[in-house]
This record gives sequence, structure tokens and C-alpha cells, in this order.
Amino acid sequence: PFKADEIEFTLRKAEERERLKKDNQALRHKVAILQGDFTFGQMVARSKVMQDVFFLAIKVAPHPTTVLITGESGTGKELVAQGIHEYSDRSAGAFVAVNCGSLPEGLIESELFGYKRGAFTGADRDKPGLFVEADHGTLFLDEIGELPLGVQVKLLRVLQEGEVHPVGSNVPRKIDVRVIAATARDLDQEVRMGLFRQDLYYRLNVVHIHLPPLRERANDIPLLSDYFLKRHGRRLDVPVTGIAPAAMTKLLQHGWPGNVRELENVVEVLAVAASVRRKGKP
Repeated sequence: PFKADEIEFTLRKAEERERLKKDNQALRHKVAILQGDFTFGQMVARSKVMQDVFFLAIKVAPHPTTVLITGESGTGKELVAQGIHEYSDRSAGAFVAVNCGSLPEGLIESELFGYKRGAFTGADRDKPGLFVEADHGTLFLDEIGELPLGVQVKLLRVLQEGEVHPVGSNVPRKIDVRVIAATARDLDQEVRMGLFRQDLYYRLNVVHIHLPPLRERANDIPLLSDYFLKRHGRRLDVPVTGIAPAAMTKLLQHGWPGNVRELENVVEVLAVAASVRRKGKP
């Protein structure tokens, strides 16, 4: 029921809208840099090393390239993956995250690739699996180094062929999934020890983003502390104005083994304490 020129006009308007959206995002980043701060998704940073991380993530986001994110626990690997998804052409699709270390070894394959009814005891229905759930979107495989070697072989095949074989089925299913993997382990060493397949490592490590620990970018601590304090202050309905200089000195001197996650937890405790004092409780 549509005229050809009406369809073309609608598509051109949609294309223009998406171009303007991306131009606006790029402009916001340039303004943030001029102001001395920089954001990426839900992350904020001022340090040069993190700005480099954000720039690389933004550059790779529009492409279907597989990304490997490394860094200590608590540095924000999943937030980087979410940001890459949000800045990609797949942002309308699902962002599916799974911690490979949390999956029982006997269920990893069925959770990732799905299964057919009757494939094993208890399989009373078909289950699509995480790859299918992330079709036309992004699948984030956290702690990829925890995968058993047998599952690594099947994951490599999925990445190479773009299709999954559900457990109990001989019929492959085509998928279009962008995979982002993350680990706190040294995969180079894991490969040398025979604990991680070299071919899978090369397939995942197309673009490598390394997140430095918080102790190596202490100049981000004041910015992050203020960010978290305002967030939790709003949630707790506490009118906070900032952190006292003496307290900030303590924060800057701490080694932060838990990285940004630990800092957020500490700041949340500070906000809770301020809330208690405001209500006049001991």
C-alpha cells in the first residue's frame, strides 16, 4: 500500500536520524574532553590511559569485530562491553551477559548453545541458549578463561561458522552475534600451560582492550568518588555536597585491590552513614 518514493523518503530520514545521532555522540565526547572529563557508557574517567581505552572502544564499536577485554576484577570490563554494544549498530538488539565461571561444567554447553527436547534427562522442552538469545545483538562472555577445553572447541566453531548446534540436534542454526569476551587471567600463560586453546585465543583476541587497575590511575579517584556519591545520594535521598579533603586523602592513599567496584562500595557506605546522621540516628 506504499508508493516507492514514500518508502525511499522514509528510509533516507531514518538514515539521516542515525547519522545525526552518531554525530551528536561524537560531539559530546569532544566537549567532555575539552572540559577535562570523559565518559563512555556508564563509565567516567579523567586519566589519559582510560581516555585511550574509551577511544579504542568507540572506534571498534561500529564493527562486528570480536573484542577481548582484560583486567583485574572490578575494573569495569562488563561496563566497557555494554558501552561497545550501545555505540554499535546492534544497540537495538539484546545485550546478553554470562559469567562462564558461574555455569556448572555439565550445563555450560546447553546454556550457551541450547538444547532440544529429550536431549537429556529433564529436557522437557526446547531451549534456545544464550547465543540465540543474543541473535542480532551482543553476547558478553565474562571470565572466558574458565571454559573447559571441550567447550572451547565448540565455541571456536560457532565463531568461525556463525552457527550453533543445540544439544541433541544435528541441524545447525545460523546466528548473527557479536561476541565480546573478558578475563582477569593471563591467557597467554594459559595457552602455554595448555589450559586454553591457542586457536580460540587468536580468534577472540582480534581487538584487545586492557583496563588498568585503579591504583595505576589514582587521578580518577576524585571524579569516580563524586560520581558514585551523587548516584547513591539521590537513591538514599541524601543532599551530599562532596567528600571532605581528609577523607579524600584516605581514598587516594588506599591501594584498592578491588578496584572501581571496591571504591563504589566504600562511597555507598559513606552515603548510608550520611543518611543515618541526617535522620538523627546514632
